[in-house]
Amino acid sequence: MIERLESLTGILFLMMLGWIFSETRRAISWKTILSALALNFLFAALVFLLPQSTAVFLWLNRAVLKLLSFSTQGSAFLFGSLAVSPGAQGPAGEPSLGFFLAFQMFPALIFFSALTSLAYRLGLIQPIIRFFAVIFKKLMRLSGAEALSVSSNIFVGIEAVFPIRPYLEGLTRSELFTIMTACMATVASTTLAIYVSFLKEALPSIAGHLISASVISIPAAVIFSKLMIPETNVPSTLGHIPASKEKEASGLMEAVTEGAMEGLKLAAGIGALLVAVLSLVALANFILQRTAGFLPGHPALSIEKMLGWTMIPFVKAMGISAHDLLPSASLLGERWILTEVVAYRDLAQMAASGLIGDARTLVVMSYALCGFTHMASVAIFVGGLSALVPSRKKEIAGLGFKALAAAFLATVMTGCLAGFFFSSGRMTILGSW
Repeated sequence: MIERLESLTGILFLMMLGWIFSETRRAISWKTILSALALNFLFAALVFLLPQSTAVFLWLNRAVLKLLSFSTQGSAFLFGSLAVSPGAQGPAGEPSLGFFLAFQMFPALIFFSALTSLAYRLGLIQPIIRFFAVIFKKLMRLSGAEALSVSSNIFVGIEAVFPIRPYLEGLTRSELFTIMTACMATVASTTLAIYVSFLKEALPSIAGHLISASVISIPAAVIFSKLMIPETNVPSTLGHIPASKEKEASGLMEAVTEGAMEGLKLAAGIGALLVAVLSLVALANFILQRTAGFLPGHPALSIEKMLGWTMIPFVKAMGISAHDLLPSASLLGERWILTEVVAYRDLAQMAASGLIGDARTLVVMSYALCGFTHMASVAIFVGGLSALVPSRKKEIAGLGFKALAAAFLATVMTGCLAGFFFSSGRMTILGSW
């Protein structure tokens, strides 16, 4: 009960931080903030408390895991035993050779990207996006362009700006900031496969949780974006949902081809980023350790550990138990520089080793880590948006790190909501422990 109360007060603490760093406090629309907060609680309550909705997420969880299993067919043909996950067997009964991220995770990402592109071509995703866009416009008082873009974040990342590309030039500063924050506070469905693969053993219902986490994080992103940069102008799409302008493939095979190629680019980008960042962090940690050798007591220092210390107040705000406080803080610290891919991998390893043994912590952290909330995302989203709107490049660059801070607060709030609504007695609905 105390931990759930901490999660609730943590939401107020986070909103206070957003208010403190607001550009124009007098312009804050508290109707928008409170409407988004109410929608946040509604989505979380539907996920954790309502049997009918949790049954839907259970079905989605099974569907995602089943889809993941299909991706192994193509990777096994290309990579043989290297594609066999630990504990599994290949088509011919061959044993696994161990865990290889590039051979076991990236093919699933390519498959999901192709599948998403095909679903767009068949018109299966657009109605869902517009459904959420209408909800977000009406309940959170967003402009039509904002609503359409942030609702697209349920499925995609930077691609969420494509449906509103013709309107980007005329977006207000607040609209632009909201769109950037929502991009960083959510994860694309194409990368969902990687996180699910890491955690499906420790948390069988992880796919359902991550799908719901991306939905819950959107109102949270609106809260902090509108607290930090309130709307002071009149958006051109206020009161209506603009027509979607995204490019559509001419045929099914073209859609699959384009999706697969985009997935390959994404996998290559993630791989290159991981190689570069992990190597640079290793270099920085080496320098830190050598420097620490001259300090009294020769403390073992690392960037991850130092960032983890700064994350303790935010982990405490989510109501994490004292036993899991430091490991959870280190995961949030890792995400800032090593990306959420590494953080999810380490969360799975901590659960397997018993370092994190509380089911509540595992669920809360799976929600809190669900976002492109790291240093590299600033380059990705600032660079991507600047390429689409060169005339606003300087403004977009100036919003980058502020959007990252707002997105971070949004993902922590999502963790707070998971902590508040979590009940071990109800978790049988979303998965057995």
